[in-house]
Amino acid sequence: MEDRIGSVLIVVEQKDEVSRLNQIISNHSNIIIGRQGIQLKEQNRSIISLVLEGSTDELGSLTGQLGKLKGIHVKSVVIKSN
Repeated sequence: MEDRIGSVLIVVEQKDEVSRLNQIISNHSNIIIGRQGIQLKEQNRSIISLVLEGSTDELGSLTGQLGKLKGIHVKSVVIKSN
């Protein structure tokens, strides 16, 4: 299976799920190239940006698990890695 490069934007609106969020990200650390976190204190939410490289199944596993968390919004973009 061909590897893909992807970007995932995660908006955290409920802090209750942060430990579970971090556990899921940690479990997929083998496909994470980079991670950036930004706190929006005025809006009481945070944004996490991930850059990934892995198979479609690996990327889908990560985004699927994150998307099931309450108060966590996920959007991803995936392109073919040459």
